[in-house]
Amino acid sequence: MVELTYFYDDGAPDVDNLPKPVLDALKGLTFVDDDQVTDLLVRKRDLSSNLRVEDATPIMAAGFDLGSPFIHVVVREAPRQEVIV
Repeated sequence: MVELTYFYDDGAPDVDNLPKPVLDALKGLTFVDDDQVTDLLVRKRDLSSNLRVEDATPIMAAGFDLGSPFIHVVVREAPRQEVIV
């Protein structure tokens, strides 16, 4: 499972345009091919909005410290494939 959050500050692409280049960039790093990804969660959030971040990872905190747009990516085990919630 891959979770992407694009933190932007001035306009953002459509949310459906975000995952393809990121998944392609992860090939060979976190998985052999992006056809292994069975679940995908994609978000975009405006940095100038009133965000409340719970349980920020150190990497995410570093992204906020930069003060510019960034993409936070989490790769984790997918939920059971036999159950749809």
